[in-house]
Amino acid sequence: MRRHRWLMLLMLVAAAVALGACGSDDNDNGADGGATTGDQAASAIKEDPANASTTITVGSKNFTEQKVLGEIYAQALQAAGYKVKKELNLGDEKTAHKAVKDGQIDAYPEYTGTALLSFFGYKSNKLPKNPTKAYQAAKFGFASEGLTAFPPTPFTSSNEVAVTKETAQKYGLKKISDLSKVASKLTLYGSPECRQRLDCLLGLQQVYGLKFKKFVPVDIALRHEVLNKGQADVSIVFTTDPQIKREGEVLLQDDKGMFPPYNSTLVMRNAVAKKGGTKLNDLITKVNKGLTAPAMQELNARVDLDKKTPEEVGSEYLSESGLTQ
Repeated sequence: MRRHRWLMLLMLVAAAVALGACGSDDNDNGADGGATTGDQAASAIKEDPANASTTITVGSKNFTEQKVLGEIYAQALQAAGYKVKKELNLGDEKTAHKAVKDGQIDAYPEYTGTALLSFFGYKSNKLPKNPTKAYQAAKFGFASEGLTAFPPTPFTSSNEVAVTKETAQKYGLKKISDLSKVASKLTLYGSPECRQRLDCLLGLQQVYGLKFKKFVPVDIALRHEVLNKGQADVSIVFTTDPQIKREGEVLLQDDKGMFPPYNSTLVMRNAVAKKGGTKLNDLITKVNKGLTAPAMQELNARVDLDKKTPEEVGSEYLSESGLTQ
């Protein structure tokens, strides 16, 4: 309940701030003060009957944060009068990317760093470290495929290397480079696609020169469980995972800058984006405004820890931020 009240306050504050282009850093959490009923009414999504002629199928990848984002966008578009279909839980980034290019879906949320590494051939040491530059590079890549990348969220959901406090103390681990002397004794867990990703096992091997005792693929939902049960010595997690604080896990500093910015951008087929025009861009920008790092971690917690459905949490975000009545 404390978390619920905290996010309600945060979202109401965000609703009171003048809405501008997204893509600021994670520390831009709004201004002090409260929102009045009039403020909420002014920021609420208005239904436009003209939008009913456009059908948008929203997809997502297969983990909590993606499903929540998919629900938020789908419900916001529906509130604006668009006809909406949902194809959530599609699979990994390559599956979702292929689905939008093939027209199986019309839009899905993707992370800028993931797109640059997985789709557009960037190497870890050539990745833009500035979030705006990373978004612009990803936007250019998607445009070459006939896709529109809308302005990104304030939050970034980066891959990180996590260990327990006990493991960190035992081996004196503070940064990823510290693993070089002990990696051969340790078992790394990560998502099934981690083995081929430059922001995961492949990057740890090539950028840091790490050779782990063993790599074990694991379902994304279990990455913290295997760490805290002692099955994994090291696990690849997301910075917006609520389990990090709850379990007191230690995130090792990326001292060689391997992980790029991972702001989320809604990617949409050009044919659909053009139908929506400026008003669609304004809608997505309005929805993104309150999606700061603390807010996204709270929304994830409601699913992973409080056991609500992504659909429920998506609805709560829109209501608490004053976007729906």
